[in-house]
Amino acid sequence: MQVAPSTYYSAKSRAPSVRSKRDAVMAPIVRQLWEENYRVYGARKIWKAAQRAGHQIGRDQVARLMSAEGIEGVRRTKRVRTTRPDPEAPRHPDLVGRQFTAETPNQLWVTDLTYVPTWAGVAYVCFIIDACSRAIVGWRVASHMRTSMVLDAIEMARWSRGTTLTGLRCHSDAGSQFTSIRYGERLAEIGAVPSIGTVGDSYDCQSVSAASRKDEVVLAGVF
Repeated sequence: MQVAPSTYYSAKSRAPSVRSKRDAVMAPIVRQLWEENYRVYGARKIWKAAQRAGHQIGRDQVARLMSAEGIEGVRRTKRVRTTRPDPEAPRHPDLVGRQFTAETPNQLWVTDLTYVPTWAGVAYVCFIIDACSRAIVGWRVASHMRTSMVLDAIEMARWSRGTTLTGLRCHSDAGSQFTSIRYGERLAEIGAVPSIGTVGDSYDCQSVSAASRKDEVVLAGVF
């Protein structure tokens, strides 16, 4: 090894460093947090989870321990577009004007699509939220973004809130799922009217985006 015998025996008898002792304590904790979060968290989220749990650890240390343990989070290999407008489809008017509030239930529903990266691939999620209570009244997870998944979410909301909801506005972006004839017909069946905002606008459907972020880990664990 091209080292002096004295150097070898000195290293062999040297007491463990403070860093190695710290790593020996934190490595099992990092792995446990990764396991508890369905093995989808990366270094940044594991670091924040460790801080919430009261562990004093740096982000770089978390990344180093994850590398040493051979674990990693789910990687987003490419950007996924969930809003794909159909340029030939007529758009419904905007009946909300970014006023995402309602005094009573079933006055305004807000819906949108999001996606969750998982080990098995990308899972697409449609949420429907009641603007009055901020409760999720309908949702659907699928491996595609076809209109049928949106209709399934409407059916769940319809089952939980009633078959006739006269006066209800259902607001969405201008994705092709929400400008389709089948979507408009399904809303008409329950007495609701569609409302469409701008294409891919971060200000629209903000309630759904906030809720979807909370449920990403839970939904990822389903797949």
